[in-house]
Amino acid sequence: MDHGLALWFPAPASFTGEDVLELQGHGGRAVVAGVLEAVLAVDGVRLAEPGEFTRRAFDNHKLDLTEVEALADLIAAETAHQARLALQQGSGALSRQADAWRQRVIRLLAHAEAAIDFVDEPLPEDLAASALAEAAVLADDIERALDRSHRAERLRRGLQVAIVGPPNVGKSSLLNRLAERDVAIVSPVAGTTRDVVEVHLDLNGWPVTLADTAGLRDTVDPVEQEGVRRSAARMASADLVLLLRDASATIAGDVITPPGPVIHVATKIDLAASPPGWLGVSSATGAGLAGLLAEIEDHAARLLETGSDPSFGRERHRYALGDAVAALRRATVAALPELAAEDLRHAAHALGRIAGRVDVEDLLDVVFSEFCIGK
Repeated sequence: MDHGLALWFPAPASFTGEDVLELQGHGGRAVVAGVLEAVLAVDGVRLAEPGEFTRRAFDNHKLDLTEVEALADLIAAETAHQARLALQQGSGALSRQADAWRQRVIRLLAHAEAAIDFVDEPLPEDLAASALAEAAVLADDIERALDRSHRAERLRRGLQVAIVGPPNVGKSSLLNRLAERDVAIVSPVAGTTRDVVEVHLDLNGWPVTLADTAGLRDTVDPVEQEGVRRSAARMASADLVLLLRDASATIAGDVITPPGPVIHVATKIDLAASPPGWLGVSSATGAGLAGLLAEIEDHAARLLETGSDPSFGRERHRYALGDAVAALRRATVAALPELAAEDLRHAAHALGRIAGRVDVEDLLDVVFSEFCIGK
């Protein structure tokens, strides 16, 4: 059928932690189909479910949840910076950071519970108070990480750039020129664009999604009204807006005020000079496009750069971190020591959810090792 390699990975030194046989052959359809047919003819063999190998690796403690997510992100990465972020997370950086915070909370919880349960023991008088003070410091640390996480989320999904402006200003022509292919319909008839048309670009490793939108104007056409509504919504949610005007027009058109970062772009500079303060481009000749791409890349670098610190880029991560911060804040103002201890326990559990590790035995280890209670 084929000439290839058979590689045997004995447990536990395999990706899944189980015995694994890997067959390497040529990738032709006939070869793959023939190998699968032969393998599936073996009694007890079946096709794996989607993600089953990774699930087995998680169940066998070869990967934690953040590493599983990183593997999915690495497979889906379209640019170098997205791959770098996935590799950073896949190296265990996120789980190590979350575990370090969790160990701090567990230590604080052990101190708080010791002050409650062992009042007759010779413990420091300010044990509970110092634990709650440190809880406030830890909450600040986690909140700073949450601020960085928005950059990681943007990097995972790509910088969202909306191309907006009045009708016939050259939005679709600019999109086609930047995409280097015809993806949007170009017509002298106003209102041609009715829906959002997207193009994905790789600007020196930064992922960018350009969105061509319907011209913003008052209209009685119900279909165009929906297009205008979608344009306004995309402009409101965009990370960056390219606000276009026709350089050959005597006025800029209706006043449009994007809510976030904006690059003012004057189109059709092959017909007229660019107005002051506007970046001039021509989709017909290509003039100014390199400068526009450089401006977009500069914004991408500022908005997407995550640095070397671990970045929690998924909604699940941010929810767990926010849950932990809220619990730590509650603990610092709790009316009773028992309530503060319960809030600390909740914070530890929230942090444990990030990597999929929640173990109450850790708390017992700290109690017995630090206070030597029960001798």
